[in-house]
Amino acid sequence: MGDSPGLVGKRVIVTGSSRGIGASAVAALVRAGARVAAFDVAVEAGQAMAAKASESGPGAAKFRICDVASRSSVTAAVDAAVAEMGGLDALVNVAGIQQYTPAEQITDDDWDRLFAVNARGTMTTNQAAFPHLKEKGGRIINFASAAGAAGLRGCAHYAASKGAVLAWTRTIAQEWGQYGITANAIAPGMWTPMYDATRERLSPRERAFHDKRMAAMIPLGGRLGDPDTDMAPVLVFLVGEGARFMTGQTLAVDGGLLMVR
Repeated sequence: MGDSPGLVGKRVIVTGSSRGIGASAVAALVRAGARVAAFDVAVEAGQAMAAKASESGPGAAKFRICDVASRSSVTAAVDAAVAEMGGLDALVNVAGIQQYTPAEQITDDDWDRLFAVNARGTMTTNQAAFPHLKEKGGRIINFASAAGAAGLRGCAHYAASKGAVLAWTRTIAQEWGQYGITANAIAPGMWTPMYDATRERLSPRERAFHDKRMAAMIPLGGRLGDPDTDMAPVLVFLVGEGARFMTGQTLAVDGGLLMVR
């Protein structure tokens, strides 16, 4: 991808790393020279991804199993990764899940499952990273969604969980800025395996309508972006020194789907 080694010496944790945006982020960070601890619950896919990413150097990636819905799992994985890397400079918290259910049919279990991963998982990963970033500063990049700002029909609990991510990120940006820690949220509009699963739910007629609607809603190209070319370079920048004076922001990387005000 032509990334320059601008992150040599940086130590980064990426959650949700086995596929999609997370896997793309790991590969780009390694190409830029970073050492990456890649977290996920999918062991086989995660190990294969880390091995492949490490081949591109000059950085390296190592997989660690981590369930962001479990505080004990998060704390153990973060502490072990930081001990091995000798410190931490950035957390890129991509891990998240989505479910389509009409608002009136959402159960307590549905709500709790999405909030456990998307909202509480953001809190626990950020809290686990905090003591390692506190002394010298660093970056926290959380993944929200346009749904968290604008809502999403059929995904009220997902939208609510991502709205919580946005509010949490703005608040820790205020509280932790005194330590030189920046915290920003990404609202991605990328074509990922999660999006493929969404499309598979649609009938051919519904899919055609959906594609027509997306073409009208996204000014740049009329479709979702590619994680490697459209998202990864943004994450490399945010981890680097060029982003040191940006915090508390919602950064929509989506071709203009959500124009943040």
